[in-house]
Amino acid sequence: MLLLAYTNRFFALAALIRSLSSDGKPVHSEQLKNLRRRISIIRRMQEAGVMSFALCVLCMIFIYIGLNKIGSFIFGSSLLLLLYSLLLSVIEIRISVDALNLHLKEMGE
Repeated sequence: MLLLAYTNRFFALAALIRSLSSDGKPVHSEQLKNLRRRISIIRRMQEAGVMSFALCVLCMIFIYIGLNKIGSFIFGSSLLLLLYSLLLSVIEIRISVDALNLHLKEMGE
């Protein structure tokens, strides 16, 4: 479910970028900078999430074959990657909120 949420964020951002480029209206440099940053963060979120789940599967394999200490170490690594992914998610949400606030400010002018 987590990866699905990340993918939905990516698709929403891609749709926004496509609509901005087809409008023909000028896009502020701050908005472009913001969009590039968000794309990069979402990519890293997805990579960390996938690696976390892959290590979790590897952990289960090691525990299944009786290598519990190695499995525990790999599981700890997967948890750290998941934590990193979630922290990136919070950062991306904050950037998104900043972008919305910038848009609201422009609308008020």
